[in-house]
Amino acid sequence: MLQLKNIKKDYPAGSNTVHALKGIDLRFRKSEFVSVLGPSGCGKTTMLNIIGGLDQYTEGDLVINGRSTKNFKDRDWDAYRNHSIGFVFQSYNLIPHQSVLTNVELALTLSGVSKSERRARAKKALEAVGLGDQLRKKPGEMSGGQMQRVAIARALVNNPDIILADEPTGALDTETSVQVMEILKEISKDRLIIMVTHNPELAEKYSTRIIRMLDGVITGDSMPLTDEEIAASEPKEEKKSKKREKKPSMSIFTSFGLSLKNLISKKGRTLLTSFAGSIGIIGIALIYAVSNGLTDYINAVQEETLSSYPLTIEESHTDLTTVMETFMGAAESSGDHENDAVYSQEVIYNMLEALSNLDMTENDLKSFNEYVLDEYKKEGSPLSEAINGIQYTYNLDMQVYTENIDGEIILSDNQALMKEMIGEYFGTDMSAMMGMYDSMGETSTVMGMMGSGRVMWQEMLPGLDGESFSPLIEKQYEVIYGDWPKEYNEVVLVVNENNELDDLTLYALGLESKEDIDAIVDAAKNKESLDHELRSWSYEDICGMEFRVVLPSSCYTLDEKSGLYTDLRETQAGLRYLYDNGIDLRISGIIRPAEDSVSSMLTGAVAYTNALTQYVVDQANNADSVTAQLENENVDIFTGLP
Repeated sequence: MLQLKNIKKDYPAGSNTVHALKGIDLRFRKSEFVSVLGPSGCGKTTMLNIIGGLDQYTEGDLVINGRSTKNFKDRDWDAYRNHSIGFVFQSYNLIPHQSVLTNVELALTLSGVSKSERRARAKKALEAVGLGDQLRKKPGEMSGGQMQRVAIARALVNNPDIILADEPTGALDTETSVQVMEILKEISKDRLIIMVTHNPELAEKYSTRIIRMLDGVITGDSMPLTDEEIAASEPKEEKKSKKREKKPSMSIFTSFGLSLKNLISKKGRTLLTSFAGSIGIIGIALIYAVSNGLTDYINAVQEETLSSYPLTIEESHTDLTTVMETFMGAAESSGDHENDAVYSQEVIYNMLEALSNLDMTENDLKSFNEYVLDEYKKEGSPLSEAINGIQYTYNLDMQVYTENIDGEIILSDNQALMKEMIGEYFGTDMSAMMGMYDSMGETSTVMGMMGSGRVMWQEMLPGLDGESFSPLIEKQYEVIYGDWPKEYNEVVLVVNENNELDDLTLYALGLESKEDIDAIVDAAKNKESLDHELRSWSYEDICGMEFRVVLPSSCYTLDEKSGLYTDLRETQAGLRYLYDNGIDLRISGIIRPAEDSVSSMLTGAVAYTNALTQYVVDQANNADSVTAQLENENVDIFTGLP
């Protein structure tokens, strides 16, 4: 029934190898009581574990009912241990919080036995070992001998072919050991029992066969199988039909029930485990949340900050590096000479040559804009993930006029008004200087140095998916009154976090009078102290104001007498006409930076949408003065000169 063929077992021990079994050849009868004797470390338990399928041999073969186990898979070993082997251990290995009956039943749960049959077979096995009246007791309420008998009952309940006992009496007194041995001797009448023990007296008294081991080899066998027994058993094994064994399995309900009972019976441990597990889960969740939150915050800060400092590409670019190097003294030496006198160095030539060789690069912004937009719309494009806004701006001379509280029509441009005031304050020389900066396109820079760098009118960043303005604007600003622009002629007033506007902007909006501004200028000019009066305007008054956009192309009308186009802005009547017929603008709402906004992109006092820009472009294309100039390419329609 069971045969070991040249079984060897090696264990790695660092750089060395321990040879636990060195070639074991044994055959066992179908029913006999075999005791394995030998000193500690001789390989007894290793051989027992290999027979029970708890450990794998290194070489040789374990033959079970004529079948080699060399090709056994994990499921085959599970079925073998579940149906053919019963284990009795020295330490009992009983579950302390389960009853005696449940401990024995547990061996049947993997066999798929029904609950009623499972209970009946467990009771019968316990009665067979003399514990039929102690089914409800817990292992902790029993003596060592009683617990060992429970272990024997558990080994018998599956009706295995082989019982493996590893020092079953090692932890018992003499009287109890005798009782356990009597039970094992009775069981051995119809099945094979292999027992590992250090007690030669019990082995001699109760065993039918004694095998002695030393240093991993068999040194003695009191009753090996004879040739006649081997010959008689082989035909029977060949004729024996192969019984299909059910693979070990446990139903989900049984597994859940055992787990639940285990949790309930050990409330303290369950609570501590749950608490520790909760701390771990919460800790991981917190780390994950903080990590993601910090990443999102950094991304948001980067997005908002970079929106205030966008990547800008201009239509033309001039490389001033060479000029700067020359002007800073990077002049060439005139040649090698002795240091015995003062020599000349060519600087004027180098400076003028650098100025004459300025490298101006022209950029095709229209094509580049189309390319970037196409890349943004492409799925999987790197640019589509990197871009959150594209703004194609024009050099529009957006002339916005309003009527101030004095009834005068003024240009709503704080920079133009600032230039006018500086001219009055410093005289014509400073005014001329400002005109020079204006021609160089540096007016806004100078204004910034003088404390009024905020532009008056600014186009909002348009949305990439056709919106009038980017969702990033709505993220950075909150509406404190009114609504966001919905039409091309609607704008929003931008105040700071304290709902404030500077006095120059108020003047440009027509809310401050010329008299008030003159008083401020005179006080500064005469170095007199000025009493600052805190003034305010209601949201309704602000949103009720009117502004008119006057297109430069609309400022010129044809003089029938001269045949030339004249500027209507040169007279108050003409300016009034332009104002009355300009593009009407209205303030739809008032916005300010949101409290949680790190940075804000709008630098203007009044913000309009891209829809107004497109409307102005379309209107300019259809203006009479533009059409007339395009039709007369060789004549200046304003002067009549070539």
